[in-house]
Amino acid sequence: MLWYRGIGLTEIIFIAGFIALYAFYLVRVIRIAKTLRTPYSNVFAKLLFRTLYFALFIVAVLGPSFGGSKKEVKSMGKDIVICVDLSKSMDAFDIQPSRLEKVKFELKKVVAAFNSDRIGIVIFSSEAFMQCPLTYDQNALNLFIETMNTGLVPASGTDFGPPLKLALQKLEDGSKENSTERSKSKVIILISDGEDFGEATKDVAQEIEKQDIKLFTLGVGTEKGGNIYNGNTLKTNRQGLIVLTKLNPDGLISLANNTGGQYFEINESKNDISRLINTIDKIEGEMRDARFVDVTANKYFYFLMAAAFLFLLDILINIPTVRI
Repeated sequence: MLWYRGIGLTEIIFIAGFIALYAFYLVRVIRIAKTLRTPYSNVFAKLLFRTLYFALFIVAVLGPSFGGSKKEVKSMGKDIVICVDLSKSMDAFDIQPSRLEKVKFELKKVVAAFNSDRIGIVIFSSEAFMQCPLTYDQNALNLFIETMNTGLVPASGTDFGPPLKLALQKLEDGSKENSTERSKSKVIILISDGEDFGEATKDVAQEIEKQDIKLFTLGVGTEKGGNIYNGNTLKTNRQGLIVLTKLNPDGLISLANNTGGQYFEINESKNDISRLINTIDKIEGEMRDARFVDVTANKYFYFLMAAAFLFLLDILINIPTVRI
């Protein structure tokens, strides 16, 4: 038998109160009976009777669970690979405190929202690297997110091809079967602020669409643009002019449209992270595991009903404790 709760302070107070009050009652009745020189054995019969339904009441409060039954538990989930642009422009501060810091903050919400799904992280600029393989470990994911910085990748432009190709490869490796149903539970999120300078993106996008993998793009930045700090000074180009980097959403929008996905954006007045989470949440996950487990139910009401019945009998049936 399992219990919903253990004996706590409340139960101890009830039991101590019952013992103290009934002990006082017994002493009083026995003293009266001895004074009158009458039998008082019925008082002990009532004690046993009342102790019984009081004990049943305490058992009901503790919530006993028993009775074996089998229940099928299905484990459903999705595989999500998040590709994060770490090119130098992500340090721009047109979105406070910076584009990258804002992305890191919002990514933790994504991780929390999909705690029963496997999530992996790819970082990229012109090259792509697997920062965190597909995992259920939210602590590890949050740690990798927190350590993201633009110094982790080469500072040589932005190319969507390598991260998408790496994400596709990891999603394929993540499942031994390659059925349509399993593909529908796979998601790629591409986060960037800039234009795609790569040449292989179109081919990878066609493969993603062919496998029916959902691709969502997230643009980060503003149309008016922002500057980048280089140490304590603003970054300048070769002509000595201060660099101004603007959000260029065209490539991200085109990529989302060509793969049947959707484009989202974070700018100075809009944050689509909640919409992104809701959209992904509507995607049905694949069944990873199904098993039967033993389950029990809280049967407190049986004990409570028995205690109530005995309590009513105690009220309705009058048994003299002292015979005169």
